[in-house]
Amino acid sequence: MEENTETKYYDVIIPPGVPKKLIIEISEKFDTEIVDRPRALKFANMDGDVRNLLAFRCTKENAIEIQDYMLSELQKFINE
Repeated sequence: MEENTETKYYDVIIPPGVPKKLIIEISEKFDTEIVDRPRALKFANMDGDVRNLLAFRCTKENAIEIQDYMLSELQKFINE
């Protein structure tokens, strides 16, 4: 029986407005690649517009760590 050894990758969308400093920090701290992801926006006067957003592409384990870290650091940034 042949085993499937292909690694699955997941994208963690970077919300608009995340500081560049944090994006760079995460890309250096975690095993990830920064990619463009087309996403439909659904707010204000952009309802339905498709924009290319940045995302971190990585394994599932790293995606969970990156999301938790990014949200934690964003909360610190907001509270400053």
